[in-house]
Amino acid sequence: MYLETISRSVPGNAQGSAYPFPQEVRIRRPGSLFQCFANSADNLGRLLVRVELHDPLEALRAGDENAHAAAEGISCDPGLAQIACDDNSLPQGSPCSPVVSNLIAHIMDMQLLRLVSRAGCTYSRYTDDLTFSTNKNEFPPDIAQQDPANPHVWTPARPLVRQITRAGFRINPTKTRMQYRMSRQEVTGLVVNQKINVRTEYRREVRAMVHHLFTTGKFTLVGPVTKNGVVTLEDRDGTLDELHGRLGFIDSIDRHDGEKKQPMYRRFLLYKDFYMAARPVIICEGKTDNVYLKHAIRSLAAQFPQLATIDQQGKITLNVRLYNYPQTSTGRILGLSSGGSALIAHFIGTYKKDTDHFHAPGQKHPVIILYDNDAGAKDIRSAIGKATKNRVKGTEPYLHVARNLYAMRTPLSPGVTESKIEDFFDAATKATQVGGKTFNDDSNGFDKNQHFGKHIFAEQVVKAKASTISFAGFQPLLAILEDIIKQHAAILAGQAATVP
Repeated sequence: MYLETISRSVPGNAQGSAYPFPQEVRIRRPGSLFQCFANSADNLGRLLVRVELHDPLEALRAGDENAHAAAEGISCDPGLAQIACDDNSLPQGSPCSPVVSNLIAHIMDMQLLRLVSRAGCTYSRYTDDLTFSTNKNEFPPDIAQQDPANPHVWTPARPLVRQITRAGFRINPTKTRMQYRMSRQEVTGLVVNQKINVRTEYRREVRAMVHHLFTTGKFTLVGPVTKNGVVTLEDRDGTLDELHGRLGFIDSIDRHDGEKKQPMYRRFLLYKDFYMAARPVIICEGKTDNVYLKHAIRSLAAQFPQLATIDQQGKITLNVRLYNYPQTSTGRILGLSSGGSALIAHFIGTYKKDTDHFHAPGQKHPVIILYDNDAGAKDIRSAIGKATKNRVKGTEPYLHVARNLYAMRTPLSPGVTESKIEDFFDAATKATQVGGKTFNDDSNGFDKNQHFGKHIFAEQVVKAKASTISFAGFQPLLAILEDIIKQHAAILAGQAATVP
């Protein structure tokens, strides 16, 4: 454990001691989607040659590390070699390896920069993958040359080999290739001919995984499997997080080019976060509502065991998920974006159609829309009415909309016809002053010189003073949430009872 802690502190200390790289050479940190994308962008629409180093981590010997660092003038403590290396080489997967290998490869980068500057090329490196590109009609002979016997076979030129060898590395002769403008050009797994794009094969593979997931509840991929201490690549069941990462990768590339290819990604999020939810999900109209509910549930946890659990040490764990979507990529994909009644109404109206694509077992927990029962909820009530084919009066505690989706309005106090979630705080809490100003959630009468709004109320009053605030007014609301959870469980139990 101590060695791991020390090794994780090495990259920051070592990184700061290196000379900065000139702007002309692009050195990409492994594991970063942005760096993969940027490395591809450097070579967009150009004639390019890719060269791969032969087993670079093995080449970085512990004894050589200090010599290289000293030659470049980098301050390097002798103990760095012992911390960073294992069995006289940099181990793959160590937090130190990417930074230390970049420090040593810095010498090669500087030598290659001088070479490509004379040749009229652009040089970029992503770990051991070296890319040389040019806008010239003929590729510079100092970088790579055609095989006279086969014009489609290219070999690294002597000047290039010499500079790489001088830095202590070797070229993998089987991995040098020319990529013409008229053929598909790939850099760090991305196509870079006219624009940066994801390979068609990759899209098809991910689409097939999503289809199998929606149909059977699982999918397979080729991934690392450990057997008897040995890691191999085999077909195995994939995880939702792995598929989420692949869809997010595709979306990030499409979004950069202004394309909106999101239907598959949106359905996946609906499947993962709602259809296959591991606990009840509550969707509110805005992010401040989540703050109110979180602390109300925690304060009243003993009264509502469906919503929270208190362990023997007094630690409180929420049994529901308060869905956080405003200003997030998830909210953007789902069409919820900044929240509000209009977007939630659209979500309600399309939920059944969207989830009709799912045939795998699911819907174990309810998804609950919680909205203010006021004039602003007109769109939401209309969407609920269309989905349920019933007129919504606004007096129903909650309604089952479709599948595992429920809609709940804020409860009404006796003698009133409208309510909003802030109404459940007592007068003393709402009278709390911040910076000499008072809380006002009415946009019509709001004066910025005298009032503060919901965000400050949520963060600086409710969140900051949660241990002293009375949340007793939230009891009717939390009771309805528990009723929905129990009702959905009863429906599932009834369905199970009818299965022979």
